[in-house]
Amino acid sequence: MSSEIERAYKYCESVTRFHAKSFYFAARFLSKEKRPAIYALYALCRHVDDEVDEAEISGEEKIREAVERWQSKLNEIYAAGDERKLETRNLELETDGDQNLVFLAWRDFLQKYKIPQSLPLELMKGVLMDTRVNRYETFDELYVYCYRVASTVGLMSSEIFGYEKPAALDYAEALGIAMQMTNILRDVREDAAMNRIYLPREDLKKFGVTEGQIFANRADENFVELMKFEIERAREFYRKAERGVALLSPDARFAVLLAARLYARILDEIERQNYDVFKRRAHTNFKQKVFALPRIWREAKKMSADQAGK
Repeated sequence: MSSEIERAYKYCESVTRFHAKSFYFAARFLSKEKRPAIYALYALCRHVDDEVDEAEISGEEKIREAVERWQSKLNEIYAAGDERKLETRNLELETDGDQNLVFLAWRDFLQKYKIPQSLPLELMKGVLMDTRVNRYETFDELYVYCYRVASTVGLMSSEIFGYEKPAALDYAEALGIAMQMTNILRDVREDAAMNRIYLPREDLKKFGVTEGQIFANRADENFVELMKFEIERAREFYRKAERGVALLSPDARFAVLLAARLYARILDEIERQNYDVFKRRAHTNFKQKVFALPRIWREAKKMSADQAGK
């Protein structure tokens, strides 16, 4: 590995470590070979999200320009993968040095891991939805958003993890939905502060919860019942996703199961604070993560043994 590519991967790792602590904690249990690509994958997702957020302040034209730049860069990266002739200097397309590092890492790992270009482009569509949509009428509408911003990441990651059967991708999609639903439930207060309510209007109506009380940060009995309903919905997707862990390559099973279990624990924390997500942001600490390791390790080993016995 050249020093330039090594620097690119180290930068991507630093982005992951700083912005996605649970994800980074779980990724450390991947094989050394697969870790850099996963960090690069996350770093791209983070950069796209951050740049669109910054462009949103300047209006729709700036948002469109930002997305078009990323799409153009991806086109060049994928063309380079096909033609093997793109020089590093060609990546400097009106971007700062950090973004160049992300794309240098992508250009490198795409030579080994065949991630369809449609997936990062679909992710960008999801990020754009946040600039245009701040309410969802039904869960079906919300599902599209969750798929774009989270399931696409799971599907891309699966190409790095490796899998035995294409059915694994259905479970990766489910895990993305579960994790994004967890984000939504954890961040009700923060999203409302930006005039965004992701909880479907059909669910608000069903449980008698008004947008006004969400903006007022009021967790009454109706809100508690709504949260119980949404938490169970998220857990159904986690349960489905776990059925696919055994279909992944053996060296990725523990890391993926760990990531899923740690993220699902945020739902446990919401329950422990009586579903009042307005008082504080639910999270898991390092001690909880470490204490969870032995049991999840045993379960991952059992999955591998059961899969080997089939």
